[in-house]
Amino acid sequence: MAAGLGLPVPEEVPIVAAGILSHAGVFRWWLALPVILAGVLAGDAVLYWAGRHWGELLLDWRVVRRVLSRAREERLKAAYREHGAKIVFTARHVMGLRAAAFLTAGIARVPFWKFLAVDAAAAVIGIPVSFGLAYVFANQVEGVLRDVHRIERWLTLLAVAAVAAWLALGAYRRSRRP
Repeated sequence: MAAGLGLPVPEEVPIVAAGILSHAGVFRWWLALPVILAGVLAGDAVLYWAGRHWGELLLDWRVVRRVLSRAREERLKAAYREHGAKIVFTARHVMGLRAAAFLTAGIARVPFWKFLAVDAAAAVIGIPVSFGLAYVFANQVEGVLRDVHRIERWLTLLAVAAVAAWLALGAYRRSRRP
C-alpha cells in the first residue's frame, strides 16, 4: 500500500519479496497474495480519493498551471470521461504513471465503482504473475543478485571515471585561459 501511495519504492518490489518469502516458507502464499492485492487496491483507492477531494486544489498550484493549462485540463478530464476505464487499466501496468493516473481519475470524477472494478481486474492479472514468477524462480534470486552487484560495481567504476575525466578536462580548460 505504501509503495502505491508514493513511497520511493516500486510497487513490484514488495510483491516480488512476498513471492520469494512465500517460497522460503516465511509466508503462506495463499495468505500473502490476497493481502498484497488488498494492500495494492487500498493504496490505489486512497490516491483516487485524494484526487477526488483535493485534486482541484492541486491543479490550482502555480507550478502545476505552468505545465497544465485550463484548456489542457479540460481535454484531460474529457479523455477520462470517455476512456477512463482504458486509462486506469493501462496505468496499473505502467510504473511511474500509476499514481498520476489514479489521482487524475479522482479529479475527473470517474465513478468509484468503475475505477475500483477496472483497477481490481488489472491487478488480478498483473500481481499474481509477478508474485508467481518470484515464487517459482526464488532459487535463482541469489545468482541474479550476484550479477546485479557485479554490474553495479562496473557502473560505479564507469561513473567515477567519467567524473574524473570531466574534472580533468575542466581543469585543463581553465589552465589554458589567458
